[in-house]
Amino acid sequence: MPEMKDIILNYIKKEYVEEGDDIEVTYTTPLISGGIVDSFSMVSLKRFLENKYNIQIPDAKATPKAFDSVNNIIELLKEFNVK
Repeated sequence: MPEMKDIILNYIKKEYVEEGDDIEVTYTTPLISGGIVDSFSMVSLKRFLENKYNIQIPDAKATPKAFDSVNNIIELLKEFNVK
């Protein structure tokens, strides 16, 4: 079974990285500050996480910093006891 980190990383690559882009996305790649995920995309990423892990992420927690890398997202999800 794929790890949560890999599921999120693969989703980001599939949804936000255009084919042919020279972007290497890893667990530490800056997503928001690096321009890969914009504010609209962040909302769809939040929705994906909420649906996938059956949680509600309050808007106050859904900050650009919290969504700026896969590792940051994992830390956020830990607050909701997602494993």
